[in-house]
Order: sequence, then C-alpha cells, then structure tokens
Amino acid sequence: MSSLLNDYMQMEQQLQQLQQRLDQLQNDDRLKSELEFKGKLEELMKEFDKSSSDVIAILQPKPAAAGKAAAPAAGGRRKRKLKIYKNPNTGEVVETRGGNHKTLKAWKEEHGNDTVESWLVRVEG
Repeated sequence: MSSLLNDYMQMEQQLQQLQQRLDQLQNDDRLKSELEFKGKLEELMKEFDKSSSDVIAILQPKPAAAGKAAAPAAGGRRKRKLKIYKNPNTGEVVETRGGNHKTLKAWKEEHGNDTVESWLVRVEG
C-alpha cells in the first residue's frame, strides 16, 4: 500500500512542477507570438481551403523528377562524382573528381586509357 501512496505523491509533485512550467510558458512572449502566428496561419489555410501538407509543398517544393538533371546552384555547378582507381601492379589507389589527376594521367600514358579505366574500383556520389 505504501508503494501506491509513494507513487501518488511522486505524481502529484510532478504535476505541480508541470503546472508551474506551463504557467511560465503561458506568460512567455515568444509563445504568445507563436500561438498568434499559428492561429492566423490556420485561419488563412481555412480561408483558402489548404491543408498543412499543401502549405509545406508550396514552401518546400519537391526536387525535379529523377530523370531530369537538377538546375545547378547559383554561381556554381554540380559536384563531380568521386572515382577511385587501384593499380593492380602496385596496389596504389587514386581518388579523383576529374581526369586531370597527375598519377592517373601517368598511368594512362603508360598503360593506355582503356586499361586504366578497367582499374576503376568504385564511383561515389
């Protein structure tokens, strides 16, 4: 029985702490502002018959379809994929995002482009 009484007293204390925290929040100007914004937004959504998912779709449009290339970022271009080559003769590994890598060029001169391309281990996004 005393265990039940202890549980009750603990819960009562937690309830008082939560009530104090709730009272503090209700007097917080930031919360008041957010509640006001939420209310106005809900009114606007009702007025235009829009759901929250409609609003999210408007504010955060989904990227273009997978088949289409995404437009490059303003002032830049899409990052090239990382290619990792491993020379089977020496075990040396080269990681590059372009074809202008010094070691890779040397390998291609020595062994030929097709041979070196066959050493491609993997490509990362």
